[in-house]
Amino acid sequence: MTGLETGGDGRGESPEERADRNWNEILQEARVTQTCTQILGGFLLAVAFQPRFGEIDGYQLGLYLTLVGLAGLATALALALVSLHRRYFGKRQKPRVVRIGSRLLIADLVVVAVLAAGVTSLIFDFTLSRPAGFIALAAGLVITFGLWVFVPFGRGARGVDEARRDRRADGEEK
Repeated sequence: MTGLETGGDGRGESPEERADRNWNEILQEARVTQTCTQILGGFLLAVAFQPRFGEIDGYQLGLYLTLVGLAGLATALALALVSLHRRYFGKRQKPRVVRIGSRLLIADLVVVAVLAAGVTSLIFDFTLSRPAGFIALAAGLVITFGLWVFVPFGRGARGVDEARRDRRADGEEK
């Protein structure tokens, strides 16, 4: 096979093998979001049964309920990945499953990021002050989305051809 037949990535895998590998990577990434969602959702559930829960004001209650809703949405998005796989399992639709699954995972990542920043905001708001909560929310969102935007441009995100050129220039590859 040539690089053109393999999508230029040099792996020498068939489209079916590539779809299987990509689906497995999506599932690994989904496990991370699932764990995060479970921890944050469990925290939110426990908060409602704490004696000081009655001390929260209207804003905090609204934020809390929004966060519970986001935890539910994140769970639904993760479950949609499983449902998608079940729906198309054995129907030779893996590339479609990967395409849709990737979109669901991205949506889940966004929801979990907002959820994490929101939980941090709620904690800062309740324990320190409303301005501290707003600062925590803004910082959480800026840091998370900043990492998503800027980390891919770092040295580790280079393409295969660029990495090979660098190794040749360094004398590591003939």
